[in-house]
Order: sequence, then C-alpha cells, then structure tokens
Amino acid sequence: MRSKEVVARELEAVRRRSLDLLEPVPEPDQVRQHSPLMSPLVWDLAHVGNYEEQWLLRAVAGVPATDPRYDDIYDAFRHPRRDRPQLLMLGPREARGYIAGVRSRVLDVLDDVALQPDDPLLDEAFVYGMVVQHEHQHDETMLATLQLRDHRYPHPDEPGPPAAAVGPDDVLVEGGPFVMGTDLEPWAYDNERPAHEVDLAPFRIDVVPVTNRAYLAFVDDGGYDDRRVWAEAGWAWRREAGLEHPEFWAGDGAGGWTRTRFGAVEDLPLDEPVQHVCWYEADAYARWAGKRLPTEAEWEKAASWEPSGRKRRYPWGDDPPGPHHANLGQHRFGPTSAGAYPAGVSPWGCHQLLGDVWEWTASDFTGYPGFASFPYREYSEVFYGAEYKVLRGGSWATHPLAIRTTFRNWDFPIRRQIFAGFRCATDA
Repeated sequence: MRSKEVVARELEAVRRRSLDLLEPVPEPDQVRQHSPLMSPLVWDLAHVGNYEEQWLLRAVAGVPATDPRYDDIYDAFRHPRRDRPQLLMLGPREARGYIAGVRSRVLDVLDDVALQPDDPLLDEAFVYGMVVQHEHQHDETMLATLQLRDHRYPHPDEPGPPAAAVGPDDVLVEGGPFVMGTDLEPWAYDNERPAHEVDLAPFRIDVVPVTNRAYLAFVDDGGYDDRRVWAEAGWAWRREAGLEHPEFWAGDGAGGWTRTRFGAVEDLPLDEPVQHVCWYEADAYARWAGKRLPTEAEWEKAASWEPSGRKRRYPWGDDPPGPHHANLGQHRFGPTSAGAYPAGVSPWGCHQLLGDVWEWTASDFTGYPGFASFPYREYSEVFYGAEYKVLRGGSWATHPLAIRTTFRNWDFPIRRQIFAGFRCATDA
C-alpha cells in the first residue's frame, strides 16, 4: 500500500535531486540552450512544477492555476525543444519560487486526499507516483543536457565494483510463453499494461551489454564505412551526420581513444558498456557481429521470467534495487564495468539488465493488446508508431523508483545524447 508518508517522502527526495543537480550550474547556463536537442535547464525545472500543479492540485483538488500562461509555456507538446529558448520562461530564481509554492500547496492538500481504490488516479497513490517518476525522468534529461555542456560539471564519482568474469558470451533463453507487461505494479505507466501472454521461440542473448572494447573492434574494422552492415535508413543517417564513432569519443593522436564525460577528457574505459550510440549504430554493430538486436519481448523475458514460470519485478527478484544489484541513481555519473553486479543477475544468467545504459531493442514503440490510455494520451499513445524504437533497462542516471523490468522507454533511432547502449541476440 502506497501511503501518504511514502508519497511525501518520494516527493521530497526527487525535488532534492532536481535542485542538487542544478546547484553547481551558474544561472546564465541554466537559461541558455546547450543543444537544440535539449531544453534550457530552467525550462525543465519549471516544467516539472507545472506538471505537478496540473495533476496534484488541479486534477486532484480542483485548485485554480497559479498562472494560466504557464500551461502554454511549459507544454512539451506545443513547443519543441529547439523553440523553447524563445519562450517567456521563468528565470532560475522565479522557477524555484514557483515550484516551491506548488509543492507547499500539494503537501497541504495531501492531508485531505483520500487514496481510495474506486478512483484510478488515487488508487495506490497512482497520480503521485506518476508525478514523482516524471520529475525523475526530467532529472535524467537534465543530466543529458549537462553532458552536452561545454563546461566541466562537478560531480561525485563513487568507484564502482571491478569487472568480473561472467562466463560465456551469451546464454540460451528457452522458448515458450511468458507474461509480458504488468497488471500488478501500482505505479506502472499505461504503456506497460495490460499483462499479456507472448509465445517466443528460443533465442540466445548476450550476458553483458556490448562494451567499449567490443565496440572499438567494430570501429577499427571499418564498420562505419561498411555499407553492408547498415540498414538503408541507418546508412543515410551515418553519412548525413558524419558518424565515425560513438558521441563523445575522440582519438588521442597516438592510436588510443578518449571520451569526454561531463566536460572532463579521460581514457576510454574498455570494460564499460558503450554508451551514446544511436539505434542505427547498435543495429550496424549487431549485423557486423553476425547477430541482431533483441526484441523488447525477448529482453523482458530474459530480464524477468524464471524458467519455472514465475515473473520477477526485477532481474534478481522482487526486492527493491540496492547498490549491490545495479548501477542506478547517478552514484557514478557513468557506467560500471561489465559483470560488476553479480547480485543483480537475471534468471537466465544475464548481467546488468537494469542500470548502466539504456538498451536499444529491435522493436517499434506500440501499444500492447488491450491497451487503454491513462490518464492522458500524450504520455504514450501519441508516440506509437514505427518512427520510435523501444529502449529497456534504465541507465546509471535512472532513479531506482523509475525503473523495473516492464518499464518502456522510447526515442528516435538517431538519438545519441541519451545514455544508451545495447546488447545483442541471435536465434537459437
């Protein structure tokens, strides 16, 4: 049961995370746009407050809007990211004042709200979980913006566990039916529902995500110039964008490679999962390796389904993610070496299916059989179609509250600024 105490605690935790992320950033850098792919940081900050106001004050309690203009300024569907710097946004101090005022009223209203099962918005505090997860997702978006800044961003960098031997390169996942999606997760989004049976042929899937070492072999072998391993649309994008290696990689002039991470240039860590590759790059690597990307159904079965026929909430079981299970929650501000979390292994023997890097799948983003939009079409339904590819598993920047084996992310196949990598699969 999601209590009011849990709701208040999670609201406070996510707001602390948002404000802490922006604390080291000078106010002018919070206002300017660092890439046309991303919003100004201060837009994201005020947007999460406007979203919270719409759902936790107006939808739940009928409280009047603070300022009707904000619904337009902070409407993500009305204003593409590239256009947001031209909006009459609140400045950093005004945005903080606005979201603080919203939060104070939300907590006041919460005292009188009945978390009743006959109201789908309030059953198990669903609408509060939606708002908390929404802000955590924008925090990850802000981290992607901070990575694109041309200044160093100070951050804690806890040492991760060392790389570990993980056995064979891939494992067999037996064929047969499994239950995909969920009807039980109280804060799951509409696109994760309903639970339904999917029958899969047997397949093999990589034990760990593709590492920088493995991906470097593709680069060194001329993979970016080999038309044969690229899909037609991928080859066109590779040529148009001038892709030659993952984003933020650079040659060091002596035959080695570096990467830039939050403004700091460092040697490329060969044992970490590759990140900042788009779907087309992942697909080309898989073809070069004689493999393919897994479907999202294959990914979810490998991550959650026990051979005995029981579904797990997380790859390791039903216990919430801990620091020994997965690299989540921006503790390291980067991926951890392959095999570093043996306690997080899945029923079939796969490592790091949650955390480290989002994993591209072969699947287009579509609704499940029996899908119904809730509580609004713009969260999922308006994005359904072949132009978006599904990502699974979360990244090092994903908060543990906002990830599970059924969680579905999606993006254009050209996107590289997100913290995405992949693993491969083959038919058995």
